[in-house]
Amino acid sequence: MKIEVLGTGCPKCMSVEQNVKKALAQLAVQADVEKVTDIQQIIQKGVMSTPALVIDGKVVFQGKNPTVDQLKEIIQGA
Repeated sequence: MKIEVLGTGCPKCMSVEQNVKKALAQLAVQADVEKVTDIQQIIQKGVMSTPALVIDGKVVFQGKNPTVDQLKEIIQGA
């Protein structure tokens, strides 16, 4: 599983990245987590609002700061 956290480095974006790692640890799921900060790469993925999360190439949310529990549900559904 490849998870990309899209954001320019704002506190919400950093929070999403930390929460993704916590959710993965709690689920005992292995995944490659990549932080994407380049605005051109973010736009190429069709994202207009950050933070955003991409799992295996699919944008699963944008413009939100989900909790660890919400992220666990998103990851399990992916």
